[in-house]
Amino acid sequence: MSHASLRDRLLERLDPVEAWRADRRAVRSDFDLNSQAERPLAELRPAAVLIAVVARPEGASVVMTRRSDSLASHTGQIAFPGGRLDPGETAAQAALREAWEEVALDPASVQVLGMGDPYETGTGFLVTPVIGWLVSPPELTPSPDEVAEVFETPWDFLMDPANHRRDFYDLDEGARRWFWAVPWQDRYIWGVTAGIVRALADRLYGDEPRAEAAVAEDAA
Repeated sequence: MSHASLRDRLLERLDPVEAWRADRRAVRSDFDLNSQAERPLAELRPAAVLIAVVARPEGASVVMTRRSDSLASHTGQIAFPGGRLDPGETAAQAALREAWEEVALDPASVQVLGMGDPYETGTGFLVTPVIGWLVSPPELTPSPDEVAEVFETPWDFLMDPANHRRDFYDLDEGARRWFWAVPWQDRYIWGVTAGIVRALADRLYGDEPRAEAAVAEDAA
């Protein structure tokens, strides 16, 4: 797919930024694969991530990070730049601010195209994926306090359902938790990040025949 065709598809199939509301409801969640898991009782905390699509000559790619090992939670995990909304912020504003703070991505270089499905995490956040378009490769510098590494993953790889798989871990009390994973090279993309990737692929390409080529949902 050409860059122009991809950009047009994103504009056509994403929610417009103007449609964002603080009271949007989750469409996807960590509980989609774990219907018996107990949900947090507290109100979901709003957050946003930036899915920055880079129009490289060799093919579109997506900016991703590996979280610092010094962070209090989710250390070393693969993520999109993002975090909690500050008071008065929209999801798009928060996603751009977090990308600037985490990897020095200039907000002026990002054309925000729209939003994906709101995603509820098992830790009580409601995450809005904000999709941005970069016409040229950015110069990025990871913040050492938050990000151990910044890299790009091919768009076509992330969007191909054949690369999505269900994995699990067992809790101490014996319960099994399932999650999506999208391993790429030596990086293990999983959990919320992989769930958001899966949801975006379904939204953009779910009506195409290639969706039927997805790896069979593990016979668990």
